[in-house]
Amino acid sequence: MRENFQNIDGKKLEIVHEIKSAYDEGKISLEEARKALKDRVQHLAPYEIAIIEQEMVEETEDECIKEDIQAMLEVFQDVLVTKDQELPENHPISCYRRENAKMKELLLSVEDLVQYPLIKNQWLELYEDLLKFKIHLSRKQNQLYPVLEKKGFTRPTTTMWTLDDFIRDEISECYNLLLEDKEEEFIGKQAELVADVRDLMDKEENILYPTSLEMINEEEFRYMAEGDREIGFAYISVQADKSDNSASASSSVSASTSGAPLSGLSSAPGFAEELAGLLGKYGFNNKEEKLNVTTGQLTLDQINLIYRHMPVDLSYVDENELVCFYTDTKHRVFPRSKNVIGRDVKNCHPKASVHIVEEIIKKFRSGEQDKAEFWINKPDLFIYIVYYAVRDEKGKFRGVLEMMQDCTHIRSLQGSQTLLTWEQQEKGEGKETAEDEDKREDSETSEDVGNKENTGTLGDEENRESTESLTAGKLTEITEDTLLKDILEADPNVKTLLFRLSDRFNALNTPLARIMMPKATVKMMSERAEVDLNTLLRELRGYFKL
Repeated sequence: MRENFQNIDGKKLEIVHEIKSAYDEGKISLEEARKALKDRVQHLAPYEIAIIEQEMVEETEDECIKEDIQAMLEVFQDVLVTKDQELPENHPISCYRRENAKMKELLLSVEDLVQYPLIKNQWLELYEDLLKFKIHLSRKQNQLYPVLEKKGFTRPTTTMWTLDDFIRDEISECYNLLLEDKEEEFIGKQAELVADVRDLMDKEENILYPTSLEMINEEEFRYMAEGDREIGFAYISVQADKSDNSASASSSVSASTSGAPLSGLSSAPGFAEELAGLLGKYGFNNKEEKLNVTTGQLTLDQINLIYRHMPVDLSYVDENELVCFYTDTKHRVFPRSKNVIGRDVKNCHPKASVHIVEEIIKKFRSGEQDKAEFWINKPDLFIYIVYYAVRDEKGKFRGVLEMMQDCTHIRSLQGSQTLLTWEQQEKGEGKETAEDEDKREDSETSEDVGNKENTGTLGDEENRESTESLTAGKLTEITEDTLLKDILEADPNVKTLLFRLSDRFNALNTPLARIMMPKATVKMMSERAEVDLNTLLRELRGYFKL
């Protein structure tokens, strides 16, 4: 890690570690520790503390949760030197800090409300905001940690991730207590929650962010910003920087950050151009040139299009356990970002589940197993996940292929459907019920059925179901508090308008949207999709002629 910095004084770091360890073990008092640091060290930068933690402190389970950041800052308060760095509002580190500022306001609201008799609706509204903090945590884990990890700073990935998940689960646990009307237990946990979240933010702002600013260059931050927008933001609106040359950023960052897990030919702007250039050295001069694949010929553009339209999510980890590829589809079940490419797959998972990843790879590599499957079964949602060992013609282990699919619609199918049905076709117009179809099939010959086996069904169930309920609801007005589910019930085709306003609305086509949709308001839509609230209201009112 220290190779990323100039003029690191190793002796100085040893002295700091020695004094801090003596204080932690109770061998010297706080005053003695401060005096020793001031006399022997004078000045200490946040990144020097990070180097000490990375290289000199033995890693222990849950160390980030147990470490008292305020006590550490008390020890270093006379020698710690921080610098205020002016950053653009949409800089990745600025975005983290802006989200923290909003979270601090929410925590003040928690401390205020806890003094009064519990009113459930007030707390529900507050906790719906607190729950959004998981987007902040997810972006950190999938965007910031991978870049630091590639530069040798792995402590955030291996220890801080645990604290991130602890905070996320703590907020969810409190929310569930509130839903279950366990008021006394809920109120009893609020002080601890507030302290834990503040502790996390202090660790971010005093060590993680200053160190990141020292280690990550401007071009890498620009590349990171693209993936940040894919995952989204909590509480803040972030506009894309139109001046960014994403292709060149992608290219140079890819070159400067070796290795990478889960990639997709369509996931990184500029990747296709880079590959086309490489292929040109071997006789392929442009992206329209046909490549010999196992069972046919495809151009690079066709390969990209196929992966982008895959009805399932695919990820590939190679034999070196590095993520190399993922399909960048609109319906992705879980968020992905380009920074996972080239990353050790174990570092793409929280500590609690790393042992499962290791076991799968071990058994695949040894040949003991070839497949591992999991599923998530929740009301109105069924996600199927399966891992396959990838082997070459000689049986040599070449990696792991992950397939993930939202099977909710598939599990709901009943009867048979052998006639062509279009997504916009309304109920009753040439569409048979399962009962009608079963009766008809009883009178069909095998030849009749055989002739229909090659017919397809186009369209997705969500649009079809919504179309059937076109008249189920009628909007009389649209305000910032109008629910998205009411808008879609009034006319599901309004999605076309939303997609035109912002690509971020493509998230409506993901399976997890079903969980958020009942709670999402127009105001929340505006913030998440980064569309001006007044513009969104005007467009929606114009669409419904209100």
